[in-house]
Order: sequence, then C-alpha cells, then structure tokens
Amino acid sequence: MVDRYWTAFFVVFAYLVGVLDASAGDADPLYRACVEQCEKTGCVGEKCFPHCKFSSDGASLDGPWYMQEPLYLRWKQWDCQSDCCYHCMLDREQEKAALGHGPVKYHGKWPFKRVYGIQEPVSVALSALHLAMHFHGWLSFFILLYYKLPRKPDKKLYYDYTGLWHIYGLLSMNSCFWSAVFHSRDVDLTEKLDYSSAVALLGYSLILAILRSFDVRDEAARVMVAAPLIAFITTHILYLNNYKLDYGWNMKVCVVIGVAQLLIWAIWAGVTRHPSRWKLWVVVVGGGLAMLLEIYDFPPYQGFVDAHAFWDATTIPLTYILWSFIKDDAEFRTCNLLKKVK
Repeated sequence: MVDRYWTAFFVVFAYLVGVLDASAGDADPLYRACVEQCEKTGCVGEKCFPHCKFSSDGASLDGPWYMQEPLYLRWKQWDCQSDCCYHCMLDREQEKAALGHGPVKYHGKWPFKRVYGIQEPVSVALSALHLAMHFHGWLSFFILLYYKLPRKPDKKLYYDYTGLWHIYGLLSMNSCFWSAVFHSRDVDLTEKLDYSSAVALLGYSLILAILRSFDVRDEAARVMVAAPLIAFITTHILYLNNYKLDYGWNMKVCVVIGVAQLLIWAIWAGVTRHPSRWKLWVVVVGGGLAMLLEIYDFPPYQGFVDAHAFWDATTIPLTYILWSFIKDDAEFRTCNLLKKVK
C-alpha cells in the first residue's frame, strides 16, 4: 500500500513539474485539444495535411510524408505533429487577439508566421545580410593587408594580429550561417549548432580583445592567455550540447563575456588614444544597446519581427564600422612600425 502511495505521489509531482515548465501557450487546454484532434484527423478547421494520413498500424497511406509535398518544400521536413502544433497555435492566437489578449509562448518559443516553410523569415534575411557584411569586411581587410600595405624585407606583414582577425572573420561568418539555418528551421540540431557557434565567437572575441589591448605578441604568452578561456568555452559548449541546453545559464555566460570585452575595448581605445577610437566606441555603445535587445525578449510584431530580429538589424551597421576600425588599426600599426624601422 505504501508503494502505491509513493507511486501516486511521484506521478502527480512529475505532472505538476511538467505543467510548471510548460509555456503558457502549450499549457492551454484548447490548444492541446486542437493538437490531439489534428493528429487524429489530419485537419485544423478546414486545413488538412496530406502527411497526417495514417493507417490503423500507424504507417502512412501514401508513403513517407516528405514525399507527399512539392519538391521545393521537402527540405523543411515539417511532420504531422509540427504542422498540427503550428496551425493550432495560429488559430489560438487569432482567437485570443480577437478577445484583446497578447501573444504567448508555445513550447518555449514565440508564435512566428512561416513564409515558404521558413520559421522566422526576417531573422533569416538579416542573418544573411550580417554574414554578407562580415564577408565584405574580411575581404577588404585581406586586400588591404596583402595588396596595399608594405611588407617586411622577408615578405612578412608588419601587422602582428592578422591571423587573429582572419580567425575572427571566419568564426563570425560561421555564426551568421548557423543563425540563418536555425531561424529557418528550429530543430534540436540547428539550435545547438547556432548556440555553440555563437558562444565560440563570443569567447574568441574576448581572447582577441585581451591580446590586442595588452599588445600580446609573444606566442607563448598568447597561449597562456587563451588556454584557460578556451577550456572554459569548450566546457560550456559541451555542457550545452551533451548535458542540458540551459538558456538562462547560457545567457548569463554570454552577457558576462560580452560586457567584459566591450569594457576592455572601450578602456583601451581611450587610454591609447587610438586615432580611430571613435569607431570602436560606437561599436561598444551600439553593441551594449544591442545586447539589451537580446535580454529584453518581446513577442514578434505581426508574427515576424522580434527582439532578435532587431538585434540582427543593429549589428549589420556595427559590423561595417568594426571592420573599418580593424583596417584603420592595421594601417596605423604598420605606419608606426615603419617609422621605427627608418
């Protein structure tokens, strides 16, 4: 008898934990009833989905569900359950909007409207523009160094941070790419790739800020500075991917790393009186304000533009200014070293 009581207690406790962890949208009884009905009938109202046609043994009547859609839509891999959740979500949001209620989250996500199977089209477009801006900045930096600035007699570059900025450019483009992929289709794999690439970029940016601001040029010293930070970032990424994708903890880590590097850059620009310090200060202030958009989460306007989309939009001009500063820094340091040689 005691075992039965304990079993009942744990069942009830697990249910309560599940309800507490659920978002307001997917905890809605009407939403859940809609999803259950859709999975049985394959329809939400008058809209029906061909990949929800199943036989009594659970097999699809017309072959694999992804073969029942037009070729240009098969890439998105929406199955019966995800389509039911999506259209039930839209129906519930329309009903609540008619009653004057605002949007709520479903399964931890704001309700976005798809465009040709793309979950967050505005964020995807802005991530692509952000990637293009990084590529433009990195390419112009490459051309400046290898085709315009003078070199040493042994053909090596005067600028000691060339390789570090090349890695930064590649990590930045990688992060933008996976951001676009994640916002086009949110699944477990794309989410982890997006978060991991973003954390890797942030961690490396902090290392780069320390090395440049303290003018660390010796390779052994660079390794000593970078090693503990690389170990921490690697551990954090492994934690997110293999133990728990803790959004709150990840946000705290990213904010601390972001604020630390912004302060380092701002103080260094002021202390050294770098000729292009105003560009760096614009990036620092703009980056700090943009970071607030990531922290202050609000529902998407008209189902398309949310806080992250605004963040992507603000980082595009900041990226252009940052690469402009990087090129100025390369020219400034090269000129100073040439004067010392002469």
